[in-house]
Amino acid sequence: MVLSAVLVVVSAVVAVMLAGCASDGLPKAWEKGNLAKPEMTFGHDTLEQRNAAHVYASKENASGGTGVGGGGCGCN
Repeated sequence: MVLSAVLVVVSAVVAVMLAGCASDGLPKAWEKGNLAKPEMTFGHDTLEQRNAAHVYASKENASGGTGVGGGGCGCN
């Protein structure tokens, strides 16, 4: 009997503590300002950019110098 009462009290305390961890949901529009800044990104060399560079280099048979035209397979 005492063990079940202790179990109920401990369960209630754990439930109250976990309820405090609940989120308010998504951030509101006025809270997103700092998240939209460029310095909040994870990095400049993202996986998507590396994949695009790999595909470009594979199609053009040239790597590096992505700011200038040129490259190609050399076939006529």
